[in-house]
Amino acid sequence: MPPAALSVHLAIGQAYAWSVFKPPLESALGLSGTQSALPFQLGIVMLGLSAAFGGTLVERNGPRWAMFVSMTCFSSGFLLSALGVFTQQYWLVVLGYGFVGGIGLGIGYISPVSTLIKWFPDRPGMATGIAIMGFGGGALIASPWSAQMLGSFGPTTSGIAATFLVHGVVYAVFMTMGVLLVRVPPDGWAPKGWSPPTAQARPLITTADVSARNAIRTPQFYLLWIVLCCNVTAGIGILEKAAPMITDFFAGTTAAVAVGAAAGFVALLSLANMAGRFVWSSTSDLIGRKNMYRVYLGVGALLYLAIALAGDASKPLFIVCALGILSFYGGGFATVPAYLKDLFGTYQVGAIHGRLLTAWSTAGVLGPLIVNAIADAQKADGRSGPDLYTTSLFIMIGLLAVGFLANELIRPVHERHHERPVRAVEEGQAV
Repeated sequence: MPPAALSVHLAIGQAYAWSVFKPPLESALGLSGTQSALPFQLGIVMLGLSAAFGGTLVERNGPRWAMFVSMTCFSSGFLLSALGVFTQQYWLVVLGYGFVGGIGLGIGYISPVSTLIKWFPDRPGMATGIAIMGFGGGALIASPWSAQMLGSFGPTTSGIAATFLVHGVVYAVFMTMGVLLVRVPPDGWAPKGWSPPTAQARPLITTADVSARNAIRTPQFYLLWIVLCCNVTAGIGILEKAAPMITDFFAGTTAAVAVGAAAGFVALLSLANMAGRFVWSSTSDLIGRKNMYRVYLGVGALLYLAIALAGDASKPLFIVCALGILSFYGGGFATVPAYLKDLFGTYQVGAIHGRLLTAWSTAGVLGPLIVNAIADAQKADGRSGPDLYTTSLFIMIGLLAVGFLANELIRPVHERHHERPVRAVEEGQAV
């Protein structure tokens, strides 16, 4: 299962390397920073929407069906984008990468999650971290690979189109491995000698199950939605703008960043994103999900504050803080399925996870919009360097504070939302 999950998540994780395409697209097609972010933003929106509406289908049809649909949509999105750039029809890039490819992102993202949790009920944080680690690490492969192809083919419309075309074909082959390898465990499977933790040992863990329909009627679902949305907005704003952001931050200083080094910074962020998904989600198995999110949101706000106050005074400090923020960003994604499993059980955790990912859709619009719109406005006013981003950084600090408060309000799900036990149904007992 881990190789099957990684073959899909490492491919669709290419979305995190979109910032590598922003400068050549802006130059070749005459786009603004806000316009060049549209395919990425729409892709994240469609990720959340397709995961929300397709979550039940994934549970019903199984992970193999889901991975095949993901592969078809994701690869087709690149092929449409190649056609759009080659014909200089940017709307085709938005449609292909954003809409069609975004559906592949959403279905592929949730395809292995519930299956992994069923294979590893004793370590749900580690299990989801294994898969979702791949999504965070996708840019570690895609960023230098894309930069090298753009260098070879050229940053022209034909060169960008050729790069998109190669992506579409190679990712189709790679994702097919997941389709062929994936398996589901037999009913009632559990590791030898393992027994579920009690509610006394882990207060937020339920021993009952909650359906997706009932889950969205609980305050816990919406509080966790706010937590995820705030954490993602704070991270995705930097990630989508990573390459031009570090270049702008230190432009005009002795520590100026070249284009190649900026692409390397994107890859480094991807490594932190990837490592955080496994390390922090595995840690949550030991200290609990709520405590883990206290770290993501509280320490993350302090790291943003350090960047805002330091400005362009220290490039190492900027890089270290950005790496910490992205590790928490990735860890938040990997930990949330286990958090859902603790609150709502395993019954329809995949479908509930899909619905919760609408928070990612919202954040996928808010994060890049905040950072790009403010940077464009500041640039129009003649500002440069850290001044382009200072306001955005303080907005992110505020969002993380809101998420921290929402996490503190999460309590165990009331038993009235639990599924009726089979025996109670058979005996006609009251819920």
